[in-house]
Amino acid sequence: MSAAFINATYILSAALFIFGLKQLSSPATAVRGNLISAVAMFIAVLVTLLSREILEYQWIVAAMVVGGIVGAVAAQKVEMTGMPEMVALFNGSGGIASLFVGWAALYNTGNTTFTIITVLLSVLIGGMTFSGSIIAWGKLSEVMTSSAIVFGAQRIVNAALLAVLVICGVLFAMDPSLTSPYFYAVIVLSLIFGVMAVIPVGGADMPVVISLLNSYSGLAAAAAGFAINNIILIVAGSLVGAAGIILTNIMCKAMNRSLANVLFSGFGAVKTATKVEGEVKPIVADDAYLILEAAASVTFVPGYGMAVAQAQHVVRELGELLEANGAEVTYAIHPVAGRMPGHMNVLLAEANVPYDQLVEMDDINPRISNVDVAVVIGANDVVNPAAREDENSPIYGMPIINVDQARTVFVLKRSMASGFSGVDNPLFFGENTRMLFGDAKESLSSVVAEFKN
Repeated sequence: MSAAFINATYILSAALFIFGLKQLSSPATAVRGNLISAVAMFIAVLVTLLSREILEYQWIVAAMVVGGIVGAVAAQKVEMTGMPEMVALFNGSGGIASLFVGWAALYNTGNTTFTIITVLLSVLIGGMTFSGSIIAWGKLSEVMTSSAIVFGAQRIVNAALLAVLVICGVLFAMDPSLTSPYFYAVIVLSLIFGVMAVIPVGGADMPVVISLLNSYSGLAAAAAGFAINNIILIVAGSLVGAAGIILTNIMCKAMNRSLANVLFSGFGAVKTATKVEGEVKPIVADDAYLILEAAASVTFVPGYGMAVAQAQHVVRELGELLEANGAEVTYAIHPVAGRMPGHMNVLLAEANVPYDQLVEMDDINPRISNVDVAVVIGANDVVNPAAREDENSPIYGMPIINVDQARTVFVLKRSMASGFSGVDNPLFFGENTRMLFGDAKESLSSVVAEFKN
């Protein structure tokens, strides 16, 4: 197959990538955009496999079969509550793949200084993406503490580690060799640096970290593309890297914090929120039904608890019953609700909630005071009034959905435990708040049953 045909096909794939990425910007076209991007990747992989530079296919075919089986099983078996962890592992897989591609490029003869630099970048970024993603997975799955892990002189240690990494990279670039100890030092140090970069980030900031690691995986892939002179890998990696950075910036703005603050502050490790005390006013499903039945407007505010309870389908069913009863129904989405970017959007889309009922935080807040009932389902930090009122709170300054300003607030929780960030929520003790304790799916199913009866 000629190089001209391969490059022309790569251009077609790149165009499809860009078009597919554009389609992902809207929930209404996201599925189509994902399919277009998948087709583009299939074309790119197929054409690459027909390259004359590939002499043997045994290992490639074996890897494709294994990867296909793992991907198919993961897509079917992983529950929605496990999606953030799976995304973290996917980011890590992309990072380690880029590391190995960069490493393999060293076996090419006649490598230029530019190639050596791109190899180092793919190894460095790929290595830290892999180990950082493993730590993110551990925090999200709670196999390790989700709190920030900090210690004295941590920033100095990280700075020294980065300096040694750069020095080893420079020494290797001056005398590149497969047996160079400096190259293996770069691999080891990049893995350590990835761990050190993520452990000081607390649970509430994990959506930002997931987005940033996704960007890193793209940058690592782009560097690997330069290392092996593959155009489509450069383009795809650059698109992923740019999209990840843009999303990370959007999420940081949604939290009213800089990226540096997210990465280096040690969320929740310095400030201690004011202790919240008050009287809780519990409610049962029968009473919740009576209030909802009389409501002219209802806003659902989903959080990670909805994912845990797998309550998205019953939420949609209740929303339809409320609409049939004459109520205006909306779903307020905070940019960092859940444990990965777009987590709540994915859950509600799975339940076939109409896209036009999804309302962003900036759009719902100006009219939240006119909402008769706000139903908070497992959300905590994104509706916590301490972010507005308590200067000692670690989440102070973070924009929230102001559900406490609604006429009535239902909070569905299993207990009074604090959220993922470990910060108490004074919303639970508000005069207009009623706590509906228990499994969210069971509680809402009881309300649905009342409507049907």
